[in-house]
Amino acid sequence: MLSVSSFYTKRVPCAICQSRRPKRFCPGVGGDICSVCCGTERESTVTCPFECEYLQDARKHEKPAALDSNTLPNRDIRVTEKLIQEHGELITFLAAVWFEAASTTPGVCDYDVRDALDALIRTYRTLQAGLYYETRAVNAVAQQLNSFVQKGLEQFRKEEQHMSGLPKTRDSDVLALLVFFQHLELDRNNGRRRGRAFIDLLRRLAQPTPGESLEAPASALVQL
Repeated sequence: MLSVSSFYTKRVPCAICQSRRPKRFCPGVGGDICSVCCGTERESTVTCPFECEYLQDARKHEKPAALDSNTLPNRDIRVTEKLIQEHGELITFLAAVWFEAASTTPGVCDYDVRDALDALIRTYRTLQAGLYYETRAVNAVAQQLNSFVQKGLEQFRKEEQHMSGLPKTRDSDVLALLVFFQHLELDRNNGRRRGRAFIDLLRRLAQPTPGESLEAPASALVQL
């Protein structure tokens, strides 16, 4: 006699293609899907939650195109190992605030964060010339991210000054670290339309799991 589970598996097709037999539950669509659709539609037509075990397994095998250090944007801004070591607290804060901005803004993907970083870097560049001019992202979602991050940075610097009595973080430091995150996004972006590999990295940088070892940034991202 055919069991209920066997009957269901045989009769109910993949929730995406509606033809192949489902093999796994997809929290992104709220139904069972086949392994083919899981591989082809992941972060392309389906917004996959970070906790999906199949997404996390796929992360381990993703191989984005190698970066050419000579074509990276803002190469004139020096991102050194010394800078990274001296500003670990600010890096963790920036990862946290970018992730919070992304996770509270519906529909955000890595490309939105890329646009936001580009606009914010342009804004901080004007400060190096002794003036202030805000570059607004053309992408409305990216601009929303920028507004959130700018407020977070303002609060971080106020609290820093309150604790030490002096402004500690310079605009040039913030600019260099924004460029670092920009290059990191370019390195981690998997090219999928709804890809969030970089946002997932921000999540893990901001909320590290005990015992978890994150990969070091690509050597092309840090200058000697």
